[in-house]
Amino acid sequence: MRFKRPKLKFAINEGVPNAVGKVLKAAEHKVIYLNKGEHLPRGSNDTLVCAFAILNNAILVAMDGDMKVIAKGHGVRGAAYSKLDLLKLSCSETEAAARVNAAITLIEHEWHVNGEASDRRLFMDIKTSLMSTHR
Repeated sequence: MRFKRPKLKFAINEGVPNAVGKVLKAAEHKVIYLNKGEHLPRGSNDTLVCAFAILNNAILVAMDGDMKVIAKGHGVRGAAYSKLDLLKLSCSETEAAARVNAAITLIEHEWHVNGEASDRRLFMDIKTSLMSTHR
């Protein structure tokens, strides 16, 4: 069964190579770069970055392990970050863009699968040799 490719919005956290954003743009998604200081001050704390992503309906792309802890620790039931969509890159910076490129259809599929749920949430972890989704 085919589905219409969604147009997603991503917030690229500091520390994530700009090449990752280029891959997402090439797949016709909207990208907000947080490393430029235009949307948030550079060096903003993780909770502010998460709140920005939620308020802008953007999937946060992060390499920082703290973001995964925030997303997992608060769960999906009524917590402050229950609407946080997270694409966690647990691979090296040099392979991040290639890994996201390899995962783009999976990312879109997970968004589509979760699209009907009222508590929709995308939570994926992309590693060097493994990609996992958490539903």
